[in-house]
Amino acid sequence: MRVAMWSGPRNISTAMMRSFGARPGTVVVDEPLYAHYLSATGLDHPGRRDILASQPCDWPTAVASLLAPLPAGVTLQYQKHMTHHLLPQIELSWLESVTNAYLIRHPASVVASYAKVRGEPTLEDLGFPQQVSIFRRHPGPVVDAADVLRAPGSVLPELCAALGLPWDPAMLAWEPGRRDTDGVWAPHWYAAVEASTGFAPHDPAPPVVPPRLAGLVAAALPLYDELAAHRIR
Repeated sequence: MRVAMWSGPRNISTAMMRSFGARPGTVVVDEPLYAHYLSATGLDHPGRRDILASQPCDWPTAVASLLAPLPAGVTLQYQKHMTHHLLPQIELSWLESVTNAYLIRHPASVVASYAKVRGEPTLEDLGFPQQVSIFRRHPGPVVDAADVLRAPGSVLPELCAALGLPWDPAMLAWEPGRRDTDGVWAPHWYAAVEASTGFAPHDPAPPVVPPRLAGLVAAALPLYDELAAHRIR
């Protein structure tokens, strides 16, 4: 099985990758369309040069690598994707060859977190329109980050059942440290995950959204609500 997990930024996507990577017989792929995204947009992200050198910069080659035969002994491939990496020029028929799933987070939490690293995000930066567009064409199970953090031992078994996977409690804990499968951008973003041994507890404190970005939260909320209506609880 190949699971493509579609998430926006400032979510628990890397922790979720760690969780699936803890399953025996699983190989994970970390944001395989990132180099194409940077090459096509010209954006200057931390580690840009290393990212462009580490992955195919053309999406057909990147997608072909995702659909290539899996190594011996591997029964599950977990693909961690950022929805904003799926640019309009990328043809989507390959999504029929994977099992698609969706990791969502409330827009207020996303915006509050994103504003700390980039002052003026757009709706497309947050990936909500892209995520909804993918879901409408290729529906699949939806999990909310807050639900996972509140009760990983309940939500993750339900997610596995929805994907047609047997539940494995190994998904609840992992060894700390970096992985060979982590993207070359890990030194810039993965410090917290590298120190973790499981999902962090849910923080019930309301997010602090800068007033200038309140309209962005309002614009993203209907998109989030559409997906949240399908979420596993």
